[in-house]
Formats: sequence, C-alpha cells, structure tokens
Amino acid sequence: MAFDGFVISNIVSELNHQIIGGRIYKIYQPEADEITLVIKKDRKTMRLHLSASASLPLVYLSQESKTNPMQAPNFCMLLRKHISNGRILSIRQPNFERIIEFTIEHLNELGDLCQKRLIVEIMGKHSNLIFVDSENMILDSIKHISANISSVREVLPGRTYTFPPSKGKHPLSELCVEDFSEKIIKKPSNLCKALYTSITGMSPLIANELCYRAGLDGNASTDSLTEESAAGLYGQLIKLKEEIEDQHYTPNILYSGEEPKEFSCIPLTSFPDYTVKTYDSIFEVLTGYYSEKEKYTRMKQKTSDLRKIVQTALERTSKKYDLQIKQLKDTQKREKYKVYGELIQAYGYNLEPEAKSLTCMNYYTNEEITIPLDPSKTPLENSKKYFARYNKLKRTYEALSELTVETKADLDHLDSIATSLALSDQEKDLASIKQELSDYGYIKSHGKKGSRRPAKSKPLHFLSSDGFHIYVGKNNYQNDELTFKFANGGDWWFHAKNMPGSHVIVRKEQADTLPDATFEEAGRLAAYYSKGRQDPKVEIDYIQRKELKKPPKAKPGFVIYHTNYSMMCTPNIDGIEELS
Repeated sequence: MAFDGFVISNIVSELNHQIIGGRIYKIYQPEADEITLVIKKDRKTMRLHLSASASLPLVYLSQESKTNPMQAPNFCMLLRKHISNGRILSIRQPNFERIIEFTIEHLNELGDLCQKRLIVEIMGKHSNLIFVDSENMILDSIKHISANISSVREVLPGRTYTFPPSKGKHPLSELCVEDFSEKIIKKPSNLCKALYTSITGMSPLIANELCYRAGLDGNASTDSLTEESAAGLYGQLIKLKEEIEDQHYTPNILYSGEEPKEFSCIPLTSFPDYTVKTYDSIFEVLTGYYSEKEKYTRMKQKTSDLRKIVQTALERTSKKYDLQIKQLKDTQKREKYKVYGELIQAYGYNLEPEAKSLTCMNYYTNEEITIPLDPSKTPLENSKKYFARYNKLKRTYEALSELTVETKADLDHLDSIATSLALSDQEKDLASIKQELSDYGYIKSHGKKGSRRPAKSKPLHFLSSDGFHIYVGKNNYQNDELTFKFANGGDWWFHAKNMPGSHVIVRKEQADTLPDATFEEAGRLAAYYSKGRQDPKVEIDYIQRKELKKPPKAKPGFVIYHTNYSMMCTPNIDGIEELS
C-alpha cells in the first residue's frame, strides 16, 4: 500500500470539492492520536477523521461515528476553544509532501476574525497533528516531539513550525530535465530506488509503475540506462505529473483473489495478474481497503490455529496414503509367486539336488520361464515358500484395498475442510468447521457429550438475473443440510468437478425449466466458491437433486451421482445479486 504524495493530492482535491466553506460544528478526540471534525455545509453533515497513528495514519471523510471519551483530552479542548464554529478557508498540499494544511477562519475572544492552521503530517511513525497560529507558532500538537526524541526538529508549543526536512528530494512540480538527468538517474542505485528517494511524495509503488510504463526493469542499475531509456522514463514522469495537475485521478484497489494488496489514485498497470476495482472517490478506496484488509487479516489470524491443524493432518495423511499406494503396488507381484509355487509342484519332481533354478514351460502363457530356487530347500519347501509369499501379499492387498479407500476419503475430507477455511468470512463458519474437526478426531473436544453445538451459520443466498433463488453452502455440514434437507428433488445442484467446493442449489420453484442465464450464474458461483477460485476456468457438474445419493458412513459433503451435465465457468460472481 502507498499513502504517498499522489494519494494525498487526490484527498486534497476531493476535500476542496466537498468541505471548503464548511463550518466546524463539533470536535472530538476518539483516540489518543486521532481527531474527528464534524463539518456542516449546505445542510449536509460530514465527519472528517484525522489520524496520526504510527501504524495507520489516515485522513478520510465518512459518516462513521466513533465512541468518544467522557472527558475530552487537552488537545481536543484547545481545538474546541479556538476553531469551534470556524470556517474552512483552504486545504492545500505543500510541495507535494505527505502533508495537508487546513486554514480555518474563526472569531477570537474579542470578536475579531483570525486564521489558524491545522496541519496533518502523514509520515508513518512520525505522523502528527499540529495546530499553528497566523504567526506560524505552534499552539499545540497531538504528539510532542522534543530534542530528546528528534535532533532534527522540535514540535512543541511555542516553537516556530517548520516543515519536515526534505532530505534533498525534488518537488515534482519543480523537476526539470537537467535535475532528472544529473541528480536522479545518476544515483548509484537501482532505477526504482533512485526515483522514490529523489522525488518528493513518490513511493516505491509509483516508482515501479513509472519504470514499468517506460518498459524498464525497476531493479536494474541506473548505470544500465541509455539516453533513450532515460528520456522515455522522464516522459512518463511528466505525463504522470500532468495527470495529477489536471486532477485526472482513478482511485482503485488491487486484489489477489479476495485479499486487497495495493491501492492508488492512478492506474497500476504493473500488476497484470491482480484484479482491479475502481471507485468514484479516494475515500471509498481508503475505507474499503482498510476495512477489507482488517477483515482479511482478522479472519486469517482467527483461522491460523485451525489451518495449522488441518495442514498438519493433510501432510500426515498424504504421506500415509503415498506409503499405502507404494505398498499396494508391491503386492502386484503376488500372482507371480503363486505361479512359481504351482510350476515347482508340477515340474519339480525331476530337479537335481541343490538346484538353484527351475526352467520350465509356463502353462498360463505358453512361454518358457526360469524360477529362482533356494538350493538348501527341497522342491516342496521352495513351493511352500512361494505360496507363503503369495498368501502374505494377498492378505496385504486385501487390507490395503480397503485402507487406501479410507485414507483417500480422509484426504479428500481434509482438503474440503481446508477449502472451507479459505472461503470462511464469519466466525460462525469457523465454529462449524471446528465442530467438524472435533467430530472426526482431529482436535480434542473439551465439551461434555451431548453439550450444545455452536450456532449454525446460514448459507449464502443469491438471486439470479431471472429471479431464481440460489443458495451456496460454506462448509461440509452446511453442504449436507442444504442438499439433503433443504433442497427438493426437482431443484438443481451444482459443484466444481473433482475438487473441493460448495454445494450450490437453485430452487426451481414452479418453473418447468431454468433459463440459461441462471444455469450460467449458478455455475459461476460453484466455481467461485471452490478450490479452483484462482483458476481462469473451472469445470462444473450439475444435476437435479433427486439424482444424488449419500453413501452410508460417507464424510460430510460427499455425494455420488452417475449421470450429470457439465459446463466450463469463470469463477467470477460480479453482477450476481446477494441477498441478506
């Protein structure tokens, strides 16, 4: 993610369109490092959240109302004293830095008009909110930075406010071709680093994007750059600068599957394998990205223990299955030993004492065969030895024939649980999966026998474009219930072929047949909620519910069918309406 100068410029642009001229109605401080300004403009009420959190500094507009402390902190009280009912005159981004300055007009205690500035510095762990008067003197800040903390700049009441040091970076608006040629691309580093360490407000993400647009490798050394390549890179930089100056923003989030990976306000062409979702507002991007990221991270943390249990069980079961298959292959020579025993009994009467082999005609194949013999044993004893080997391998084959089926069922069951975990997005889903792991002995059950089971989560509910209701199971227990208790015989059942995934049921209602569009949408849902979610295409089996059977003692979610239809579907559910 990149909360860089480009994203800040998009934020400033939108704030100038939405809250300039608005009045600050209320001021809250919900967190130690966060301020909320309630702004009224044109009979609209907006909440501007300004966070200087070291881990997640943010500036965004929303309707979200946060819980506030009973007693307002000192910084909040100071802002209330000076700028309550103040009018926002201007919002700017100085030198394309990660800084936003709010100029606020208010009446002082004598009734005279005054101006003060609220400055938001969005710089990672150095982020801060600083309140400054018209003489550029710091009145207070949400974080006090003394000389003991920073030798570069003090941020304390009574000190003169200065911008954070630029560290020799060049503002994008003032960058000329000479500076680019002499001071940037001649740095002894790779191209990407040379850009983001030399230009104000540029992040590694944007630097890499510029290199990609110019057809260059961002990891290549600056020494490898030709004059023509350097001119192309500078041209892309100027083109990007003009887009920002003309306020041509494209707020977007990049997804890898369901996980949000990056966000920006310009198109990111350097990630062709990611899915791009564009938005009308940068604030939609920020709230969407961080809420989804938090949700994804939270679920990942909650599922980590279960995923570890399932992965360990999968590895053990897989090794067990491989060993059983190897042993099963070894039993294929059992018939050979049986034939050896029979042929020794048939032709061994004329063997010389202490013979090491028997060459005779195999009456099963009408071919000559040579059978190794133990010279210390009689022909009868050699025959019994081969029959003993045959019987042992036969018993092993019979036992392994059942064991491999059971182990493969366990392996498929665990794979389906792993897929359910990957598709889970609610804690109720995890409770069902945990119960399933407990029921099948993968984790110890701490409850008493007959104790109340966790609350069941509901299947996903969609409405097709033709008005048919579609239901999607999210775990094995839910799949069983959806297919064998909820669905009617005439309803249609969809599932990804030869891979774990959700059971998808389309309620037929009173219709004689389903429209083609509904078949296609149900297939897309089955592909999306399966192990093949990341594949370009997934083969889907579909059949009427009455054709499905549940074998005795089968694992949850397992069904059999002997006749079905198939189709190829894209695992994409965009445009399918989800109902609550």
